[in-house]
Amino acid sequence: MNTPCYVFDFDEFENRANTITNALTDIPLTYSIKANPFLLNDLPDKIAHVEVCSPGELEICKTLNIPGSRIIYSGVVKGEEDVHEALEYGVDIITCESLRHAALIQQENVKVKALLRLTSGNQFGMSYDDVEYIIENNEEHFSNLDIIGLHYYSGTQKNLRKINKDLEKIEKALNSLKSELNYEPSLVEYGPGLCVEYFKDNNDELEMEHLQEAAEVLNKFREKYPLGIEMGRFLAATSGSFFTKVVDSKNSMDTNYLLIDGGIHHLNYFGQKMAMEVPPMDVVSNGYKYSIDEMWSNKGNIRKNSREVPYCICGSLCTVADVIVREVTLPELNVGDVICFNRCGAYSVTEAPALFLS
Repeated sequence: MNTPCYVFDFDEFENRANTITNALTDIPLTYSIKANPFLLNDLPDKIAHVEVCSPGELEICKTLNIPGSRIIYSGVVKGEEDVHEALEYGVDIITCESLRHAALIQQENVKVKALLRLTSGNQFGMSYDDVEYIIENNEEHFSNLDIIGLHYYSGTQKNLRKINKDLEKIEKALNSLKSELNYEPSLVEYGPGLCVEYFKDNNDELEMEHLQEAAEVLNKFREKYPLGIEMGRFLAATSGSFFTKVVDSKNSMDTNYLLIDGGIHHLNYFGQKMAMEVPPMDVVSNGYKYSIDEMWSNKGNIRKNSREVPYCICGSLCTVADVIVREVTLPELNVGDVICFNRCGAYSVTEAPALFLS
């Protein structure tokens, strides 16, 4: 097996999309492709739109012949050329995150559906006052914007309490726009940032609990407002694995080091706490992938009479920061064994520093 390498499971991606859309009744699903654009090669039908946040991501969509009708063009920084390219390609919806964005969209000689992004308290989106100003002056100054609604996203790995807080803020803004300007949206695009469990034994079960809890409040919100949901991490995380080979091992100052041909420039687990948390792992031996529990049980006789070894797993970069797992007890591994890191379908391939010392 040639390592290091990613393997992406398109069937799992489709299953995940189906599970989410089944839970969210009549709520269209958008995939934020910054999580993993490689999954666009086989986009599930249940995904209504993809969110594109840069000219580079738009080029990926063009290359893969993803029609503009399935694209929401977002991004906190949009220049004149960016807006022109997106509208020329025929993106279905463009987000507006500032008064300048509104002006840039207006100067294009085309009517376009626009979502006004309401800030969650950071550099993304606009204040409520700016949102109100654009809607109030829609006909006079921003007539090329068909303002279909609001966009809101406040972060990733959120619990139900934070999701409820988001929805309260969105509803407050919508109520104010209704009472002050008689404005009603045809779409409220919201990113709930559902939590992916990377370090729990019962991760699948916990994630389905997160989804069901969120679905209850989101479906209730959908009864009052035309809700759309965007997801990246929660949709893509389980669709990717990273395979890396053991290339050396040694004991130094009472620490057993496993050196692999991958590294932190390939893997990024949110919340790993400087490699203190142990991510989901399997070991490949004799052409088969075994969980650590299966190795302990000597399934397939792959490690008969193997001793327990507490390892520190480190990558191939020339930096002390390249630690994948600070300490994990495994059956004794040998040079040539392959470790598979799971649940890295979101952000590892895009957010890990791939060019660092490579």
